[in-house]
Amino acid sequence: MNRIEALAQLTGEGLPYELAETEALGRRVRAFKNAPVNLAALFAAGRSDLPFIVYEDERLSFEEAWTRSQHLAAVMARDYGVEKGDRVAISMRNYPEWILGFMAATSIGAIAVAMNALWQPHEMEYGLKDSGAKLLLADQERLDRLAACENAPAGLAVIAVRATKPLAAGVRAYDEVMARAAPVGAGPPERHVGPDDDAIMLYTSGSTGHPKGAVSTHRNIMSALLSWELDAQAGMLAGFAPVAGGPQPAALLSIPLFHVSGLHVSLLQSFRAQRRLVCMYKWDPAQAVEIIERERITGFNGPPAVTGDLVEIARREGRDLSSLMAVGGGGASRAPEQVRAIDKAFPNAAPNTGWGMTETNAIGTSIAGADYLAHPASSGRVSGVLDIRIVDEAGVAQPAGTRGELQIRGASIMRGYWNRPEANAETFVDGWMRTGDVAYVDDEGFVYIVDRIKDLVIRGGENIGCGSVEAALLEHPDVLEVSVYGVPDERLGEEVGATIYARSPIDEAELRAFLEPRLARFEIPRYFHFAGEPLPRIASGKILKRQLRDEAAARWG
Repeated sequence: MNRIEALAQLTGEGLPYELAETEALGRRVRAFKNAPVNLAALFAAGRSDLPFIVYEDERLSFEEAWTRSQHLAAVMARDYGVEKGDRVAISMRNYPEWILGFMAATSIGAIAVAMNALWQPHEMEYGLKDSGAKLLLADQERLDRLAACENAPAGLAVIAVRATKPLAAGVRAYDEVMARAAPVGAGPPERHVGPDDDAIMLYTSGSTGHPKGAVSTHRNIMSALLSWELDAQAGMLAGFAPVAGGPQPAALLSIPLFHVSGLHVSLLQSFRAQRRLVCMYKWDPAQAVEIIERERITGFNGPPAVTGDLVEIARREGRDLSSLMAVGGGGASRAPEQVRAIDKAFPNAAPNTGWGMTETNAIGTSIAGADYLAHPASSGRVSGVLDIRIVDEAGVAQPAGTRGELQIRGASIMRGYWNRPEANAETFVDGWMRTGDVAYVDDEGFVYIVDRIKDLVIRGGENIGCGSVEAALLEHPDVLEVSVYGVPDERLGEEVGATIYARSPIDEAELRAFLEPRLARFEIPRYFHFAGEPLPRIASGKILKRQLRDEAAARWG
């Protein structure tokens, strides 16, 4: 049977993946009738003695993670007054405490704010103030940046995770908090948390101005999780479905948990699949190979750069990576050559990828195995709980094979941006969400992303707003004009490039040093080109960025 027939058979009345039309957030959507009502129900249903979190020599079972998260949730409510709808920010490396803090906050109806751990102090200050966070869980690096904020939010409570320095006044150590929680023994308060209540806030960089907080509900998240399972059952993907019998699956966490891919695909999907999740202090290809061999990792999800690292080691050293059953991707498109290299390097693994956004809770389209090898430039077919269309500049739907803006709607689409009504009005049109991506759909339903309307660079899964980088460069007293754009890169998908017209010569090293306190490290351009004359402009006076980008691709691509 074909995919459409398979989905119809799996989603019928009375079946585990039954889809039913319902009203959610004022929208008519197809939703999973048997989905957990909220994240707390997901966590509780996943309680078992199987190992769950692995970090260096630390191990927690699903039951231990649940118990500790409930202790922490009780303290959040009792000692910090966290109520339903309050924001709890998490800013740290992929430590076990990240996961426990997320479980605790969402279990009591709070909104977990997954802050970008790469943010500099001024960006961190903005995120804390914009979200109105009541409580922050942070490791030492983020505590240092918080201390460097010029005007940190007043009244913000802070729990320090794995601190290595004396704590500021009022800051409590995580171990102290948990020691106080355990003897008390009381669980967190019972609160009604419905499927359409807010659950998470993830910040996503826009083409201009500050990043926006994308807020999603419990239903949005569950729709994404069960959508992957449905696609797996329909034969599209490997490694996502719950396992019945056999060895426990294991995944290597190579993506930060503040990314929707790391949070949803790697972490949250592990509860229903009863999958062991192995965390790393930071990405190290050699260490990753050691972990894959030692832990018998079966699933791996990472951007092109990370996957390329593993492919190279597998080729060069002939390591035993036969346990891998699925090598997923996202955040940036893979070069067709890498798709074929994955198939050769990992004998038992099916390469897969997909297109999604923070705003769609990481789902959208997906492709795997033979389909992916046959259509390596495609992002796949649309999820069963979503609808897509391609429209022209007037908003008119286009036929197959015609390029236009990709628009999407359905049960996984975020509620909206936090306190940004103007952004919501611009993003949502007649129930459809504008993605800012230019795409076309072929006669078989495969989607191809070919360009970007929004002025963004996507570097290894990180959205970088060109406008914010341009603004930082224009602060330099000698910079007169600047244009920032993406430069194709086989490893990261794109790198940041900039063409600059200056009043006098600028040393590149000096310019990088100038940008360091103004931009996150990943936002600083890798490539600089200094023009000898004013930058080209179109009739309206705007800089002709497309020409500069094409010239940069020829120069550095």
